[in-house]
Amino acid sequence: MAPLDRALLQRSAVDLAALIWAGEISALELTDTALAAIDDRNDAVNALIDVWADEARAVAATVGPGDPRPFAGVPTAIKNNRAVAGHRLTQGSTFPGDPVPTQDHSVVRRLRDAGFVLLGATNLPEWAIMAVTNPRRFGPTRNPWDPTRTSGGSSGGAAAAVAAGILPVAHGNDGGGSIRIPAACCGLVGLKPQRGRISLAPDLGQHLLASDGMLTRTVIDTAATLDVLAGPELGDASWAPPPATSFTAHAARGVEGRLQRLRIGLVLEPAFEGAPSAADAGVARRVATRLAELGHLVDEIPAPWRREGLLELFASSFLPAIGSSIRAVERRRGRSCRPEDVESLSWMVHEQARSATAVEYVLADAELQAFAREVVVATSAYDVVLTPALAEPPPRVEELDPDGPDPAATFARGGRFNPYLAISNITGSPAISLPLGVHPGPSTEGLPVGVQLIGRPADEGTLLALAAELEQAMPWEGRIAPLAR
Repeated sequence: MAPLDRALLQRSAVDLAALIWAGEISALELTDTALAAIDDRNDAVNALIDVWADEARAVAATVGPGDPRPFAGVPTAIKNNRAVAGHRLTQGSTFPGDPVPTQDHSVVRRLRDAGFVLLGATNLPEWAIMAVTNPRRFGPTRNPWDPTRTSGGSSGGAAAAVAAGILPVAHGNDGGGSIRIPAACCGLVGLKPQRGRISLAPDLGQHLLASDGMLTRTVIDTAATLDVLAGPELGDASWAPPPATSFTAHAARGVEGRLQRLRIGLVLEPAFEGAPSAADAGVARRVATRLAELGHLVDEIPAPWRREGLLELFASSFLPAIGSSIRAVERRRGRSCRPEDVESLSWMVHEQARSATAVEYVLADAELQAFAREVVVATSAYDVVLTPALAEPPPRVEELDPDGPDPAATFARGGRFNPYLAISNITGSPAISLPLGVHPGPSTEGLPVGVQLIGRPADEGTLLALAAELEQAMPWEGRIAPLAR
C-alpha cells in the first residue's frame, strides 16, 4: 500500500481521526506513511529507539471507517519509561537489562483504548533525569529546527518525533518540566496536567512531582488527548476532581471567543538561579501585550517563588525518587549498581539517595508542600500566571553531558536553562508551554521560543481555553521545522 502525503502527519490528531472515520484515508495508509517518515527522518534526530512496524500495521489493519474510538487509527509512540506489554523498558539505561513487561502502564492502555496505533518507543535521558536527551546508551536526540542543538528533555524523543513530522502527537511525562522543556525547544504545545489528573497506575498510587501527558502541535489535540487520559484508576491514593465539562469543550471556548476576561500575572523572574534571555523575556512581554489587547487584565507582578536554596530543596525530593528507581532495579536483578553501569550523573543521584535518611526525604517533601501552598496562595488573585518557558535557546547537543566529569555542575546547568517550569511540579498546578515566538539570531535565528501559562489548581479548563485563544490570536501552525518541510 502506497504511503500518503507526509504533510498529513502535520495535521492534528483530531483531524486525522476524522479523516479515518469518514473513510477518506485508511489507518493502514497513515501508519505506513508514519513508518516511511521514520525510515527517512529518524536517523537525523534519533527520536525513536524502537519501532514496532509489524505490530503497528496489524493493529491499523483492524481499524475501519466509522470506528467510534476518538483516535482510531492515529499513530503515536510511548516514552520508554512507561511499560508497554511485550516490549523492552529501558529507562534510557543499560542497567535495567531490558525487561519486557507483561502488562501496559495505565496511560498506554488508555491510549490503546482510544484507538491510537503504537509505532514504537521514544528516546529519553537515563532515568529521565536531565533537561536534555543525551543518554550514553542511545545517543542524543537532535532538534528538528537545528540538529546541532538539543530537543530538550526528558521527553525529548517524543518532541523530536512530532516536530520532525514523524508523528502527529507523542506521549511524554513531566516531573520537573519534562514535557514543557522539549515543547518549548521544538515549537510544540506541552501541558503538564494537574497533579493526580492522570493515573500513575499500576506503578504508583500518587507522586508529588510527576504527571504524564502528550506532546502536540495544537491546543485541541492537547485537550482531546487529556480527555482520554484523565481520571483515576482503582487503587489510586488521590486524584484531581473531574471537570464540569470535557477539556475539549473548554478549548472550544477559546477558539470561539467565549472566554471571559481573566486576571493574568506576568512574572519574568525565574524560580531558580538565572535570568531570561532577551528573546525569552521579549516574547513573554509581547504575549502579555496581546492578552491585554484581547481584553484580559494583565499585571506584571513580583516573583512569588523566590526562596534561597530552592533548587537544592527541589533536588532533595526529585533526585531520591530517581534513586529509588535504580534501587528497584537492584532488587529485581539481585545485584548492586556499579559506577560503570550508569552515567556519572545517575551514579551521583544513586549515591545521594543511598546516603539520605528516610527522615530527610520525608522532611524535604514536607518543606516542598509547605512552600507550594505559599506560592498558590500568593498567586490566588490571578486566574493565570504567564512566564517565559525557558531562560535561553536550546543548548548545543554536547553542552550538557550527563556522563561528564562534574555531574553536579551538569545538573545545576540544567537548572539555569530551565528555571521556570519545575515550580508547577512543586505546586502540582497545571501548566502549559506554547510556541509563541522565535529567536532573532544570528546563531539561534528561527529557533522556537515558548511561553508558560500556569493555571489555578485543577483548572486545566481555563488554561486550555486561554491557550486556544492565543493560538487564534498569535497563530503558529505555519511554523514547520526545516527537517519536516
